[in-house]
Amino acid sequence: MIKVGITGGIGSGKSTVCEVWADQGGYVLNADALAKQLMGGNKDVRKELIDTFGPAAFHADGSLNRTHLAEQAFRRDRVDELNAIVHPRLPALLRQKMEQASREGYKVGIYEAALLLELTKDRLDYFDHIVLVLADEGRRLRWVKERDDTATADVKSRMDKQRNFEQAASQAHIVIRNNGTLAQLKEKARSIFDTFLSSSH
Repeated sequence: MIKVGITGGIGSGKSTVCEVWADQGGYVLNADALAKQLMGGNKDVRKELIDTFGPAAFHADGSLNRTHLAEQAFRRDRVDELNAIVHPRLPALLRQKMEQASREGYKVGIYEAALLLELTKDRLDYFDHIVLVLADEGRRLRWVKERDDTATADVKSRMDKQRNFEQAASQAHIVIRNNGTLAQLKEKARSIFDTFLSSSH
């Protein structure tokens, strides 16, 4: 199975690319979804979250209190503390799920992660292709505001907490520039997926 890592800033269009790839038969894993699975289902992670962010990290019924964790992480600038608990455990879960997908017959496995390029070299080497989706800041601001119905200042704050992805282009094998129409982005995505399929034979 060809393994692809894809990243890009908030509102860049990487999720749209992943949707296209899923429609074409790719197996797509999202880092945030994996992290939520770990936070909700791993006993060690649960204990560390409570120790770090208090009992309010979970609701009375035992489910994850995402509102509280988001408030702690983003409004109180504790993202690094949250990442330190969850991120070291993600690679093992990622490999486990990719191996299962391969056994199920998937030809292309995709991992979507905002912090993909922060991985160590040996973990990045796990992927056959690293894809970076880039879009102009103005477009990204507009798209996220419309998508999330969020104030400009809040979107800008989230964007400012992310790395400068333009400066990371040299770390990617494939760069998708999302500065055209949605149809053009989807066409680029389909074309790239075809190259993944051809390299998997």
